[in-house]
Amino acid sequence: MDLFALTRALVDLDSTTGNEEPVVDFLHAQLSSLACRHNGRVERQTAAPGRDNLFLAFGDPIVTLSTHMDTVPPYFSSSEDEAHIHGRGSCDAKGIIASMVCSADSLLATGTRNFALLFVVGEERDSAGAIAAANTPRGSRFLINGEPTENQLALGSKGVLRYELVARGKLAHSAYPELGHSAIHSLLDALSDIRAIPLPCDSVLGKSTLNVGTIHGGRAPNVVADEARAEIMFRLVSDPGELRLAVVKAAGAHKVEAREVLFNPAVRLNILADFPTTVVAFATDIPAFNGAWGQPYLIGPGSIHVAHTAEERIPKKELTDAVSIYSRMVRQLLLTGEARV
Repeated sequence: MDLFALTRALVDLDSTTGNEEPVVDFLHAQLSSLACRHNGRVERQTAAPGRDNLFLAFGDPIVTLSTHMDTVPPYFSSSEDEAHIHGRGSCDAKGIIASMVCSADSLLATGTRNFALLFVVGEERDSAGAIAAANTPRGSRFLINGEPTENQLALGSKGVLRYELVARGKLAHSAYPELGHSAIHSLLDALSDIRAIPLPCDSVLGKSTLNVGTIHGGRAPNVVADEARAEIMFRLVSDPGELRLAVVKAAGAHKVEAREVLFNPAVRLNILADFPTTVVAFATDIPAFNGAWGQPYLIGPGSIHVAHTAEERIPKKELTDAVSIYSRMVRQLLLTGEARV
């Protein structure tokens, strides 16, 4: 298989979260061809209405290579220069998909079996695909999850705690603000208090962080706002119990509702001898798999620092190296059947 051509073909299909079907259809055809040539079995597994995961196994899978097919918006197509492939999803995570598929092809050419590929939907929003897959495990003992770590094994990854904050107010003419109550003012006051909450730190994972991602509200500049909303996300390094209480208290002090939308815990991950290691601040599908697909590893080509940006790209050398890295990891885990935390 042509690694770079496959990466570009995947990038050129818009598969923003919730609209993964074009890339699922394309990959299903590619994986069906691989399965036909090497006596494998490929399945579309429903994760949500109109949204399928893809599973391809060769023998009884002991090791599973997995990543996600969805991307963040906005979509933009691929381009290529001497050193990089550019485009939405090039590093997060379509280049990783291509590396895993080419690794599978390489493994099969040398007679290696008893491994699988699992590509899921929804990682960028709610891990819908990984949650669905966790309910249908296939006996895999090791999960190699692909995210952009610059081809280093992650020692751990931060967790996620996401809230929607909802403030209600009373409409009034802005010339007479005393006749109404501004939901926007209440929301801003709540956000100020939430931003002042002390956040924990971990010796391995580092500091917890907070991002105020979206703010919406109001009707017009001359109208006192009757509703306002914000979405916030914490990147966690420890148990969220005290933080949850603090968020609800800070929001409630301004009569703002704090609705918890998503929680994934921070995780410590497995390593293998002779692989360089790193620590990542981003969250992954690994907590959503809940161990159902085996002991987790996290590694992939590309840098998270350009993911989700207009400059998203992946180095061609890292793509090529990833094919060898994934093949080596599969062989090592099949041979030793051991992981080290």
